[in-house]
Amino acid sequence: METALYLPVKRFLERLGFTVKGEVGGCDLVGLSTGDPPVVVIGELKLVFNLELVLQAVDRAGACDEVWLAARMSARGKGRESDRRYRELCRRLGFGMLGVTAGGEVAVLVRPARTAPRRNPKKRSRLVSEHVRRKGDPTAGGSTRAPIMTAYRQQALACASAMAFGPRKIRELKPDIPKAPFILRDNFYGWFDRVDRGVYDLTDAGRAALQRWPQQPIEIVDAGELAPA
Repeated sequence: METALYLPVKRFLERLGFTVKGEVGGCDLVGLSTGDPPVVVIGELKLVFNLELVLQAVDRAGACDEVWLAARMSARGKGRESDRRYRELCRRLGFGMLGVTAGGEVAVLVRPARTAPRRNPKKRSRLVSEHVRRKGDPTAGGSTRAPIMTAYRQQALACASAMAFGPRKIRELKPDIPKAPFILRDNFYGWFDRVDRGVYDLTDAGRAALQRWPQQPIEIVDAGELAPA
């Protein structure tokens, strides 16, 4: 599973000074530096180095400052990581390459270019915003079979948790969950039911969500627009 590569690569980037979270904005992992503006690093994970991994990196490159491709090192050393042409392609595109051994060791095969890439400011802004809003690192990079715990889903779960023992008024939720009025109004997941003006209760789907994702009280910060996912 690609998720097996996530922790070794996350730790590698953390040693370089980045705060890393998995499955942010469609990227396997995103790292932010502490600067203002932060340096944005995207990592893409695959079990083997292949063309699809390079194409994913090309698609992400406009949203970040550095791109790292990471894959499992082949057992006999005859994989694409040993192919001079593949490494040269990554160099020309400005991408870094990381090889991960079966024991979780990370080797730098190609370092990313230092030249500034062509940026897509909108994509970059959305990526940084989602990374900052998301509490903790709830989804391992490379996950494909489970819903991603986005910042929007976290806030929706906070609303559901507040209703665990009965209906709540929007004005009661808003101090701790600033986006509660929009989340309840849009009801993207079908978790909420309007029982009176400004009053909402949980649906069966909402109660099932709390069973699936038990909640602890979390601090909710108003950081702008949230997109459902």
